[in-house]
Amino acid sequence: MNPEVRDSLKSAVESGTPVVMATVARTRGSTPRKAGAKMLVQPDGSFCGTIGGGCGESEVWAEAMETHRDGEPRLVRVDLTGPMDGEDKICGGIMDVYLERIAPATES
Repeated sequence: MNPEVRDSLKSAVESGTPVVMATVARTRGSTPRKAGAKMLVQPDGSFCGTIGGGCGESEVWAEAMETHRDGEPRLVRVDLTGPMDGEDKICGGIMDVYLERIAPATES
C-alpha cells in the first residue's frame, strides 16, 4: 500500500474519522493502474493515493462520496473503452473499483 494512503488511513482510524477506501479490484485491457491500487477519500472530499487520475478517478470519487453518505459498499466499473471526450481516456481498458467505508466501531 502506498505509504501516504497507509498513513492517512492510520490517522483516520486513530481520530475516529470515517473514510472510504477505493481499491482497484480487477482490470481488463490497458488501464492506468492495476489491481491493488488504492485511493482514500475523506468526508470533506479530499483524497490521497490514486487509481489512475482523469475522468475515471473523478467518477470513482463521486461514488465514494455516495458511499460516505449511505455507508453502502459498491463496485464501480470504470470503462475507458468508449468514445474519447477528452485526452484523459487514452488507456482503453476497464477497471472494477471496490469502495468500502471504514468507520469507527462506535459509529452506528
